[in-house]
Amino acid sequence: MSIKSTIRKSFCKGFTLFTAAVLGCTAMLTGCGKGGDSSSQADGKNTSDDGSIHKELTATELARLLGNGTNLGNTMEAYGHKSYSADTDPESFETLWGQPVTTEEMIKGMKANGFDSLRVPVAWTNAMEYEKGDYTINSAYLDRVEEIINYALDNDMYVIINDHWDGSWWGMFGSSEQSDVDKAFEMYKSMWTQIAERYKNYSDRLIFEGANEELGDRLNDTDVCKNSGSLSKSECYEMTNKINQTFVDTVRATGGNNAQRFLLIAGYNTDITMTCSDKFQMPTDTAKNKLLLSVHYYTPWDYCGTKGRSDWGTKSDYEEQNRLFKNMTKYSEQGYGIIIGEYAVLTNGGDVKKGTDKFFNNLLDNCDAYGFAPFLWDCSDFFSRSELTMRDETIAKIFDERRRDNQSSMTMEEERAKAAKKIEETYAAAPEKLTDDTTPQADENTAVAWIMYQSADYSVCYSVGDEYDPASKSDGVIAENAVIDGEGTYTVSLDMSSNNANGIAFSALGIANGEKLYPGYIATIDEIKINGEAVETIADGYTTSDDELCTRVNLVNQWVSAPPEGARISGGDLSNAAPTILDYPGRINTLEITFTYASEK
Repeated sequence: MSIKSTIRKSFCKGFTLFTAAVLGCTAMLTGCGKGGDSSSQADGKNTSDDGSIHKELTATELARLLGNGTNLGNTMEAYGHKSYSADTDPESFETLWGQPVTTEEMIKGMKANGFDSLRVPVAWTNAMEYEKGDYTINSAYLDRVEEIINYALDNDMYVIINDHWDGSWWGMFGSSEQSDVDKAFEMYKSMWTQIAERYKNYSDRLIFEGANEELGDRLNDTDVCKNSGSLSKSECYEMTNKINQTFVDTVRATGGNNAQRFLLIAGYNTDITMTCSDKFQMPTDTAKNKLLLSVHYYTPWDYCGTKGRSDWGTKSDYEEQNRLFKNMTKYSEQGYGIIIGEYAVLTNGGDVKKGTDKFFNNLLDNCDAYGFAPFLWDCSDFFSRSELTMRDETIAKIFDERRRDNQSSMTMEEERAKAAKKIEETYAAAPEKLTDDTTPQADENTAVAWIMYQSADYSVCYSVGDEYDPASKSDGVIAENAVIDGEGTYTVSLDMSSNNANGIAFSALGIANGEKLYPGYIATIDEIKINGEAVETIADGYTTSDDELCTRVNLVNQWVSAPPEGARISGGDLSNAAPTILDYPGRINTLEITFTYASEK
C-alpha cells in the first residue's frame, strides 16, 4: 500500500519445544545452528536476537508460526525524498503521513493486543540520491530501521522489512529507454545488497520482502520516469518475474545467514487472481523451501478501501473471499509459504464499518484453514499508537483470540479442520442479501442488466465489477435492474438522490451471464439520462466482455484506451467507439440507461 490511508524467540534451546507443540516435529530442529556471530550486528545494537538459522524449517511451516501479524503502516515508508539531505533526521520522514515516532512501548502494545509478527514497510530512497547515480543508503536511516526491527525482535515477534512504493521509482523498469531500465536494476541490486549486508547477522526471525504492490501494472508508472509506460501486460509479467529473481539472487549472494534466510516474493500487483496466472513465475532459489509469496486482500475495494459501501456479509461476499483464498493453495501446495501481507477494512478516519468483524473473522478462518499468515494493514485505525490500545472492543477481541499462543495447543490438522468447519457453517448461515429490497438476483440461468457506478470521489458506488452484486452498494442507492429474457429494449437506472454523488470515476452497463446465455448479442445504448435529462455521448459505446461471462458496455473507463480485440458494435464500424462515452462532472441524482439488446445476426 502507498498512501492508502511473531512467533516466540527462535533461540535453539527454546524453539525446539515450541515447534514440537505446534508442528509435532521436534526432531526437525535438532540440527539448528548459528548462521553468524550474533554479537556482531552492524553498528553494535543490543538485541536479544541470537542469529539462529533453522535450516530445516520450511516456508509453509514458518507461515503458520508467524501467527497473527500487523503492519507499521504509514511510518518508515512515508515519503519525503525531495526534502532529503545527508543530515536529514530519519524521524522527520517517519512522521510525514501523520503517525507518531515509533517507540518500543508501541510495539509492546501491539504484542500485548494479540499481534505476533510485524511488517515494517520502508521507503529506502528517502535516504539516497539516486537521481545522481548515488545509491548509497544513509547509515542513519539504516540505524533507525534497525531500532524498530529490534523493538519487535525483543518482544518475541517475527519481522518483515521491504521496499514499499518508495515514490514510484519502479516506473524506471517500464521505460522505453534501456538506460533507464539498466539504472533501475543497478539501484535495486545496490539497495538490496546494502540492506542484506547490514542485517545479515540477524536470525531467520527477520524476513526480507523484495517489493510491495509495484511489481505488475505499476512498472509503467510515469511519476518518476516520464519514458515509462512501454510495457504490455505480458511484458509486465516478464519484468516482474525478472525483478523477483534478481531480488533472490542479490540477497543470496551476500552469504552468511542470508544464504538461508526466508525471502518474501511479491505477487503480481499483490492481487490473488493476477498472481495465480501462469504468467507469474516464482523465482528459482539456491536455498531449499525458503521462499514465501505475498498477496494483499482488499476485496471488494468499495467496501475495504472507500466510503462507497458500508456493510459486508452476504453469501456472495463469503463465497468470493473463500474462493480467492482457496486459489492461493496453488502455491502453498508447491511448498511456498503464503503471506497476506496486507488486509483491512479501512475506516478512512471514521468508525469501524458494519461487517468488519465478519470480514476479519472469515479471512482469519481461511488463513487457519490453509496455513496462511495474515498481516493487518494499520495506520492507528485499529491499534492506537498514542493510547497503546485497540480502538474497538469487538475487533480487539478478534485479535486477542487469534494470537499464536492461544492456538498453539492444537495440531496443524486440528486447527485446519476446525477452521474449515467454521467457514462452511458461516457460509451456510449467511444471508443472500443484507437488505429486504426486491432487486432481482442472478443465478446461472438468469441474465440481469444493471449500471455499474463509482463516483468521481469514490464515495458512492453500486455493484462495480463484472460480478453482479446488488448488495455491493452505498447506503441509500436505489437500483432498478432488468431481467433479460431475450431480444428487446430495456431500461435500468440508479437513484442516488440521498447521496452526494458527483461525477463518474467509472461506469458501465453490465449484463450478468450475458455471454453465457446470449452469446454474440450486442447491447446498443439508445439513451442516457442524468437527473431526468437526456445527455449527449462523446463517442460510440461498444459491447465487450472481460471474463467471457458478463457482457459490458463502458460508459466511463479511464483504465482502457481503446476497444479491445473482439469488441462488438452494431454495423461493425468501431472507428468512433471508445471506452469513455460520457463526460459529466456534476452532481448525479439519477442515472438511467435505455438500450436495445439483440443478436449480432
